[in-house]
Amino acid sequence: MATSNDIRKGLCIEFSNDIFKVIEFLHVKPGKGPAFVRTKMKSVTNGKVLDNTFSAGHKIEEVKVITRKFQYLYDDENGFHFMNNDDFSQLYLDKEMIENSQFMKAGEEVTIILKEADETPLSAELPQSVFLDVIEADPGVKGNTATNALKNAIVETGARVMVPLFIEPGDRIKVSTEDGSYLERVK
Repeated sequence: MATSNDIRKGLCIEFSNDIFKVIEFLHVKPGKGPAFVRTKMKSVTNGKVLDNTFSAGHKIEEVKVITRKFQYLYDDENGFHFMNNDDFSQLYLDKEMIENSQFMKAGEEVTIILKEADETPLSAELPQSVFLDVIEADPGVKGNTATNALKNAIVETGARVMVPLFIEPGDRIKVSTEDGSYLERVK
């Protein structure tokens, strides 16, 4: 059993019948009154973000988790199939457990968070960015170059990405998996 003083970034805790990962935290010691910890937590099961304040010394239930690298194999109508690169065992995750799954392509390495006690999968984290080929892109409109004009493009996974006007079909681009934004063209 841990206390609110043990809260740190990346800590997984059990809170209101769910498992949350601490994204941000701030220890506050006001001049008047008791100290407290202000946190921003993300549910590892459904992705909801929750702001919460813990008073100093508040008991929290820490959840031990382990992370492993898995290779994305394929998806079906219900979810995704992964393979452990160490022992070649396969793992299945529901579609709701992965955020921004439209940027995953076969063979991509994904970090899966497992509960240490029974190795139950909790969630999956994509790499910060991925390299994707542009399959289709709207034509650039002449005269739109005075500003940072963007156009629609469809990448090899089927996801839509807003790209600059100079990107053409066949180009390889780097895309952020957090918000789906274009980062750069790759040679």
